[in-house]
Amino acid sequence: MNVSSHTLNQAEAALLDLDLEALRGLVAEALTMNPELEVFETLVTPALERIGRSWEDGDLALAQVYMASRLVERLVEEHLVGGQLAHRSQPLMAMAVLEDHHILGKRLVLASLRMGGWAVEDWGVASDPTLLAERAHSAGLGFLLISTLMDRSARRVAEVVQTLRALGASTRVVVGGAPFRLNPALCREVGAEATVAEASAVPALLASLVGAP
Repeated sequence: MNVSSHTLNQAEAALLDLDLEALRGLVAEALTMNPELEVFETLVTPALERIGRSWEDGDLALAQVYMASRLVERLVEEHLVGGQLAHRSQPLMAMAVLEDHHILGKRLVLASLRMGGWAVEDWGVASDPTLLAERAHSAGLGFLLISTLMDRSARRVAEVVQTLRALGASTRVVVGGAPFRLNPALCREVGAEATVAEASAVPALLASLVGAP
């Protein structure tokens, strides 16, 4: 789906103005010709990421990022409802957002995985990298998926990985979000195993990783 800069500007403005109806209208128009997941990946996600980058640049208050995220949360609830999980032999998996109080990336990934028949636990927002790693180790996770919006929280994934190694855990960490899409090398810098740019690509990535040691 190709999104014009004008439409993206409109989506960003709607989020900053907390105008749910305007955002609904943009999404509804895009849905007439595109699948739901694709619309969120190419329209809503980039608009929210723009707002996140503006906060990092000091141009917006954190409260604006939070309120925009809450607006998106309502829209996600209206469109991306998880269906029945297919039975699949797989390692235990969970997904969390690290520090950033946003859910869009996580919800898109969960929706994509569930549509593909993968069972993944939703661990919400984790504020402490060490506690997240300890929880993953205690649960015996095969894979821990971590979503971030800000560069600062993306770099704290390194603390998760270091704690897992110190515990002797075999949990494999997969990361996603704007910082990793803008700088794919960051994945290796923080010690994660893999990343992909789009939520729709996560099922194929996990399928390849499950088949590899």
